Amino acid sequence: MNTRKIVLTVLGIVLIIVSVYAAISIVNSKRTPRPKPEKVVKTVFTDTVKNGNVSIVIPANGNLRAKQRVELYAEVQGVFVKGNKLFKAGQEYRAGETIIRIDASEYAASVQSAKSNLYNLITSIMPDLRLDYPEIFPKWQKYLTDFDMSKGTPALPEMTDEKEKYFISGRGILTNYYNVKNLEQRLAKYRISAPFGGILTEALVTEGTLVRSGQKLGEFINTDVYELEVAIGKDYSDLLQVGEKVELVNLNGTKTYTGKVARVNGSVDLTSQTIRAYIDVKDANLREGMYLEANLDAKQEEDAIEIDRGLLLENDKIFVVRDTVLDLVDVKPVYFSDKKVVLKGVPDGLTIVSKPVVGAYAGMLVKVFDDSNAKTAK
Repeated sequence: MNTRKIVLTVLGIVLIIVSVYAAISIVNSKRTPRPKPEKVVKTVFTDTVKNGNVSIVIPANGNLRAKQRVELYAEVQGVFVKGNKLFKAGQEYRAGETIIRIDASEYAASVQSAKSNLYNLITSIMPDLRLDYPEIFPKWQKYLTDFDMSKGTPALPEMTDEKEKYFISGRGILTNYYNVKNLEQRLAKYRISAPFGGILTEALVTEGTLVRSGQKLGEFINTDVYELEVAIGKDYSDLLQVGEKVELVNLNGTKTYTGKVARVNGSVDLTSQTIRAYIDVKDANLREGMYLEANLDAKQEEDAIEIDRGLLLENDKIFVVRDTVLDLVDVKPVYFSDKKVVLKGVPDGLTIVSKPVVGAYAGMLVKVFDDSNAKTAK
């Protein structure tokens, strides 16, 4: 009995040892040798530094506005009557042509009545002038002869003698005359004419509507000259002179126009620290509201280079290549544009990276692409 137990125990131990050995063999048989990673050396594009003069061009932009524009307001009340042209946006008018006419028949009648009273008053003093002041009678007689009720009231004859002034003033002629002129001035406000040749850009009323005093009627602009307002940094304000020519480009970059600096504001904007400049431009294809970009020649930066902004790290460092190893050097940026940056303090002959490298770091091994034909950074 004891012998049997001993035999079974020994067999169990042997079976366990064999199982463990078999398991270890199976695990070892599935292990594959791990491949060693190959060392990858990235290729970089480089330039050789050569300092020189870099032209700093300040980009600015804005929307065109007509240099001459008039907001049309009614100073009198009445019905807007139809004219030779429809009062609609886009309608062109010549200088002096009637834009708006308000019905003034009632008011014109009162003006005619006042003119008639003045004429009658002067007529009533003519017998006294013939008897008491025969030397001035002819000029007043001529005034009555030239007086036309259908035209504007002519200026009174010049009064040089004190007695004549007292006599005419004492009869109330001067008061009536200036009252008539005042009425005629107001009558002229029933007609609004074009102060210059241009186009109607806004029409807020239509023919037949009642126009009230102080009501805005529309807007009229001169299409000959447009104005572009741009903001420039205060550091370059002294470099922009009145009369200087400026190149302007449309939004698509397909058309170029030549403008001229007309005015430069004398104050600095407190929030943006910029100065407003106004550029005049003429062209038949221009329209109000068009977006244009201006390139303003600011100055020449000496002993400097220009690179892409994406190559500048931490605002004062760039990558250079020293014996196939990347390194960082300190630089001094002097001007930033949308895509470029002008640097100073970069030694001549230094090999700099000309295109961004993904994952680059100082000490990284690199290979220079086509090093024999590397370009020169300017």
